Amino acid sequence: MSKERELKCGIEIHQQLDTKKLFCDCESTLMDEGYGAFYRRLRPTAGESGEIDRAALAQYEKGEGFRYQCCERCTCLCELDEEPPHNVNEEAMDTSLTFSMMLNANIVDEVHFMRKIAIDGSNTTGYQRTALISMDGAVEVNGKKIGISSVCLEEDSARKVEASGNVVLWRMDRLGIPLIEVATAPDMETPEEVMEVALRLGSILRATKKVKRGIGTIREDINISIPGGARVEIKGAQELRLLPDYVRNEMERQKMLIKIKSILSERKAKTVEFLPVDVTEMFSRSSSKVIKSALSDKGKVIAVKLPGFAGVLNGDNGKLRLGSEMAQYARTRGVKGIFHSDELPNYGIEKEYVDALRAHFKLSSEDAFVICAEKEKKATDALKVAVMRANFAINGVPEETRDPLPDGTTRFSRPLPGAARMYPETDVPPISITEERMKRLKENMPEYPEEIAKRLGSTYGINIQQAAQIVRQSRDELFVKVAEKTGMTAAAATTLTNTYTELERENIDPDSISEAKIIELFKLLKENKFSKEALPSLLREIAEGTEIKEAVCKLGLEAVDCGEASKIIASIIKEREEFVRSKGMDAIGPLMGPVMAALRGKIDGKQANELLAQEIKKLMG
Repeated sequence: MSKERELKCGIEIHQQLDTKKLFCDCESTLMDEGYGAFYRRLRPTAGESGEIDRAALAQYEKGEGFRYQCCERCTCLCELDEEPPHNVNEEAMDTSLTFSMMLNANIVDEVHFMRKIAIDGSNTTGYQRTALISMDGAVEVNGKKIGISSVCLEEDSARKVEASGNVVLWRMDRLGIPLIEVATAPDMETPEEVMEVALRLGSILRATKKVKRGIGTIREDINISIPGGARVEIKGAQELRLLPDYVRNEMERQKMLIKIKSILSERKAKTVEFLPVDVTEMFSRSSSKVIKSALSDKGKVIAVKLPGFAGVLNGDNGKLRLGSEMAQYARTRGVKGIFHSDELPNYGIEKEYVDALRAHFKLSSEDAFVICAEKEKKATDALKVAVMRANFAINGVPEETRDPLPDGTTRFSRPLPGAARMYPETDVPPISITEERMKRLKENMPEYPEEIAKRLGSTYGINIQQAAQIVRQSRDELFVKVAEKTGMTAAAATTLTNTYTELERENIDPDSISEAKIIELFKLLKENKFSKEALPSLLREIAEGTEIKEAVCKLGLEAVDCGEASKIIASIIKEREEFVRSKGMDAIGPLMGPVMAALRGKIDGKQANELLAQEIKKLMG
């Protein structure tokens, strides 16, 4: 019998296409500002199955309203949902078909758009239009075949600008930009494999030359489950390097919840009945800032008993953290947080209040409680979903959607949506995929990433590893232009691989620098305006918005001639004359550091080495 896999993981990649919008001729460009705004409330409707989707219902229960900003050239009556969608963008459809062929997927004969209910405000219509393009493809990663369940073409959502109270402001520049959604089978078995598959699919998407670049243009959803756990979706991850962290942390979170289930089972814990109790009078003299603030705002302190839950809310030295899971659910109802007995006394809530509440509820050593200080309805609503989350723990890991955080962890967003959110789109007619169309696309198929890398290596003489990295990061077109216009092939390859990677580790986005500026930079390098050692420092400055010539001056990198450089080197040798005479030519290595520091990128290392050797020979006679 085969051993059960420790991890089952699949990913969905959403890639923006570099075309006009999917259902109109508006530009697909993000804008720094919007203008005007109109207000809407959205309500859930039954899907094709006749049921209301649980995720849509949970979103509706938040009671939010939405304001939408328009944008020049990016908004028309389609985005406002004041007129039907126009014809589907042909370039976007062709790109999704081409990408499907690159995955050897089975393409549908006729494309039908569906409506996917989404009432979080991200779409003015209350739904997202999406269409199945192909199924049952595959991609090979490190010799392993990864199944591709589906490729879809859909419209992107609006952009969230801010939230104030129960009103969320959205900007409509992004709304309607075409997206390719590619969903894999749950074939990945390690956190690292997840990132490798994402890289491979991303490189194939970029090989079509029809996708947008930059932060936010590609997003990953990760679907994770472990034995004894449940499928959890981490939605909207943008940093590839964090994908393994998200997977590892989710695996540990599910293991923690499975352990809590075991403890609750041993205690024979039963479903908690939601019986909120007003304990405001009991806490009226508490010195807790949270409670005092709530009471001064005419709020109340509401408490609920949790029989059998002591120690699992925050126990085993912090390894059991059901309390934080409950708090994440509570915050979806607009409260800042909750308190539970595992973490008290703390936060200004003294032991006497904890003991009084335990006595009031007649709690045993295995029982717990949770409290919330807020306006009565808000506190009660928050505790209701917190208790609901506690009850989920009796059965283990609940299916849910979680938001990725910058530290590689996640937080609860909403219940996992199901098939109930889909129903047919009646405003977009079916699109037949003709033989003529497929023949035209097959005759113009793009190169695969490995073919591009091989061509770069043979044409420009760079090693295949560098070429593959340049292609994987979709910098091959930039590399070719720099090589063709400046001839600085080796320096360009090293910069676009090693230097760019170093900058990204420093949270600097080198891809934000325009193509024109990169070409200009390498032209100046070719003219010996500075040395190649100065490129990292210059790129840091340019990425911050500094102009190239200004950056050169700011860093003191103005070129020096050999005569001036020799004088600087001679002075360094004179300061260390005794050392140089004792070491002779062996002093070159130790002195290269001070020499390069003094010249600060004004000449390259090879030239500095040659001049240093000449000056040492002069001294030695």
